[in-house]
Amino acid sequence: MADTNYPLDLLRLDKSSAEPLHLQIRNGLRAMILDGRLKSRTRVPSIRNLARTLQVSRNTVVSAIDQLVAEGYLESRPGAGCWVTDTHALSSVGIRARAGGSMPSLSTRGDLMSRQALIQGQPHQAAFHPGVPETESFPFKVWGRILKRKSASSGDDLFGYHTIAGLYDLRVAIAEYLTVSRGLNCVADQIVPTTGAQAALDFLARMLIDEQDAVMMENPGFLGARSAFLAAGARLVELPVDECGWHPVQRPPNHPKLIYLTPSCQHPLGMTMPLEQRLEILEIARRDEAWIIEDDYDGEYNFFGDPVPAMQGLVEDAPVIYVGTFSKVLFPSLRIGYAVVPPDLAKKARAVLSFTGQHPSLVLQATLAEFMSAGHFSRHLNRMRRLYARRRKAFLEFCDTYVSEWLKPLDERTGIQIACKAVVPMDDLGIAAQAADRGLSLVPLSYYGLAGSAKSGFVMGYAAVPEDKMEEAFKTLRSVLSGEV
Repeated sequence: MADTNYPLDLLRLDKSSAEPLHLQIRNGLRAMILDGRLKSRTRVPSIRNLARTLQVSRNTVVSAIDQLVAEGYLESRPGAGCWVTDTHALSSVGIRARAGGSMPSLSTRGDLMSRQALIQGQPHQAAFHPGVPETESFPFKVWGRILKRKSASSGDDLFGYHTIAGLYDLRVAIAEYLTVSRGLNCVADQIVPTTGAQAALDFLARMLIDEQDAVMMENPGFLGARSAFLAAGARLVELPVDECGWHPVQRPPNHPKLIYLTPSCQHPLGMTMPLEQRLEILEIARRDEAWIIEDDYDGEYNFFGDPVPAMQGLVEDAPVIYVGTFSKVLFPSLRIGYAVVPPDLAKKARAVLSFTGQHPSLVLQATLAEFMSAGHFSRHLNRMRRLYARRRKAFLEFCDTYVSEWLKPLDERTGIQIACKAVVPMDDLGIAAQAADRGLSLVPLSYYGLAGSAKSGFVMGYAAVPEDKMEEAFKTLRSVLSGEV
C-alpha cells in the first residue's frame, strides 16, 4: 500500500505527434496499469513531479489524470494523492481493455472541441486567473436568507418544467437593469436566461449557424466563443484586433452569417470599441444580413469616464443579440447568464433553449430576482467597483515595480483582468506552467490568437487578489520570469 518505484522511463511522449500530449500520457499510464507494470494499490507521483519529469504543463497532466480517474483506473484520495485502482476489480467489471482493441472514435466536431485550449483555474490560486471576481465581500448571508425562503416555497412554480422561458420576475429585473445601466432597448420578453454566458453562446451558435457558415470573430478572441462556433460547424473569418482597435474589412471575402464582438471590453486585450467602429460594423452586418453577437461579459466595470452604451441600443432594429452574465459581478458558480434577442426571435429562441437543457434553476432565478429588486445587486456592484479600482491601481504599480523588464500591461478602461504583452521574446506557455508550480495561475496570451497570429504575454486577473497578497504574487512572478529557482 506504500509508494513504489514508478516506471517513468517507460512512458514516452512524442511531441511531434498529432495526438495531444494529455492523451499520450493517459494511454501510456492506462497500458502500464493493464499489463501489470504499474501495480494495483500503488500511488502515482504528484502532478508537479509528473509535469517536471515529462516536461509538460501541469494542466496537461491534470487532464490525463482526471480522465483515468473518471475511467476507473485511478482513484483520488483526499490528502493522499492518486492511487492505482485494484486491477482485479477492473477486470471483474469488464473495464480491462482487449489487446489491440480501441474505443469508438469521437465525431469530427467532438474531436475538434476536445483539442481546444482549456483555461481552468485551480482552487486557492486566485493570483492571477482572469475573470475571477472577489467573493469574500459578497453578501452571502443576505443571499442565503433569500435562497432559503425561495427553496421553502410550496407548489410547482419553482419546481416544475413550466417556466423554461425564464422566471418572469428575473426577466423584468434584468431588462430594467440593462435599460438603465447599459443603454439597451429591451423588455422582459426579450430576455432568455441561460446557465451562463457560455451556454448562451452555444445555443445561439446552434440556432443561427449552418454547416460551413462564415463567422467573423475577433483575433485575438474569446476561446469559449471560438469553441461554440466551431462546434456548430462554422468557418472562422478573422476580424483583426490590436492595441489600436478593431480593423474590419469593408468588403470581407466571405460574407459572414454572424459577427462576434466584445466591444465594451475586448477579450483578451481590454479595449473599448469606439462609437465610429461600432457603427461601421453595424453597417457591415446590415449589408450582409448577418447577426451580431455582442458579448458584454465585463461591461459593468468601467474605470475612466462614462461607459460607452451597448451596441444593441445604438440604432433601431439593429441585428444584435446581446449576451451577459452574472458570473463576474456576483460569483462564478451561480451559472446564470442571459441573451437579449430581438422581439421577432424571442419565441423561437425559447423553443431552441427548451431542447438544449441550458435553462438555469428556477429557485436560483427567483433568488436572483429578489436580490436585484431589493437593491442588493446594485449596492454590491457599487462596492465592487470601488474595491476593484483600488486593486487595479495596485496591480499596475506592482507590475511596473516587479516585472516591467518582461511585461507591459495594456492599461485600458474596463474589465477585471489586464492583458500584459511580452516586451522580450518568451515562451508564455512554458512560463505559465512554471508559475503554476509556484502557486500562480497565468493564462498565456498566445492561447487567444488564431493559428499563426499568436502574441506572447499573459492575461492576468486582479479582482480577487488583496493588495498584500498581490505584491507577494508579483515577487514570485518576477522570480519565475528571471529564471530564479
